[in-house]
Amino acid sequence: MTAAFPDRLRLDPALDPAGLTDAFRRLGRLHLPGVLETGDAQALHRLLEAEEDWVSSTLTGDRAADLPVKALAASGPDKPRALIEAAHAEAVRALETPGRLHFLFDAFRIDTALIDGQPLLAPWRAVHDFLNGAAFLDFIRVLTGDARVAYVDSRATRFTSGHYLTQHDDSRPGQDRLYAYVLNLTPEWKTDWGGLLAFIDEDGHVAEAYAPRMNALNLFAVPQTHAVTFVTPFARAPRYAVTGWIRADTPAFPET
Repeated sequence: MTAAFPDRLRLDPALDPAGLTDAFRRLGRLHLPGVLETGDAQALHRLLEAEEDWVSSTLTGDRAADLPVKALAASGPDKPRALIEAAHAEAVRALETPGRLHFLFDAFRIDTALIDGQPLLAPWRAVHDFLNGAAFLDFIRVLTGDARVAYVDSRATRFTSGHYLTQHDDSRPGQDRLYAYVLNLTPEWKTDWGGLLAFIDEDGHVAEAYAPRMNALNLFAVPQTHAVTFVTPFARAPRYAVTGWIRADTPAFPET
């Protein structure tokens, strides 16, 4: 689990956030390749690949359900398959209500563990500290032209065959979400496998879609309707990312 990991992650020094501001403002979104130094992105991919404490995250009715992937796998092949079938059936029902979200993917919640006072291994703490360090926060402030940026929450995600995230706009009462981000960490992905970050226009068409290119940052303003398209049964690799929201508010952490 704890293969060599850098003490701190680093942005590629060649990046010019000020030069990207106009492009970002035109559509309120941006796909930025090569955001981390290459070796750091590779180390982060290895961390995701080695992680064992994934939970399978979905909705049962209106309630979130997190099921440990290890426990599901230990129950035999029928349990994971039944979960996928049940989630797909729930998604059919959810889509009958306009605007209702449904999803199925694996998650490892990084900053939630810190907020809940749970132990977090040093590499994951380094991920949280990078996202909330001066270099990354200033990078986002300059790129977006938004001085309100104060905090970046985070979770790791893994999309495999049968996983999806239906369309939604990321707005959430009680959290001052300014932007959503996806730091893609999949070394090889074919667009035919699905798993695309798709932006939906007012007519229901896909206005634009980003493939999960390794070490690319997808950044977009909230609210903005989007989805992660269904990962096909013939996908031959997991779609890994670190993702979350860039916020104007900061959560309360327990005193240490």
